[in-house]
Amino acid sequence: MYKKITVFILSGLLLLNIYGCFTLFVGAAAGTGTAVWLSGKLAQEFNAPYERTINAAQKALRSLKLEVRKESKQANITQLKSKYSNGKEIWIDVRKVTDSSSKVEVRVGAVSSDKEAATKILNRIQSYL
Repeated sequence: MYKKITVFILSGLLLLNIYGCFTLFVGAAAGTGTAVWLSGKLAQEFNAPYERTINAAQKALRSLKLEVRKESKQANITQLKSKYSNGKEIWIDVRKVTDSSSKVEVRVGAVSSDKEAATKILNRIQSYL
């Protein structure tokens, strides 16, 4: 009796595990993940090469009539800094994940983050990819 219950529970856990992996696979195949709000930053991974994602971020800022005030580039990360006319600062970090994917993090506001503004910028970046 205990053996049947154990087999049943393990089978259920295995099924959940397989289902979870399938969901991740489908999400990865779809092209982009869901944006995540964490620690005052909006982050999303894109199936786009690193350099292309940097160009999309620059175009997004220009299309919103925001100038890139500073660009810091290292091996696998680039940070773009800008500022709204009301003084709110903007940080966009583009990280290389693989040769064909990049992660973008957007933060608007130094003290209290503005999720709505970050979402607008991230959506504009996505439109240029």
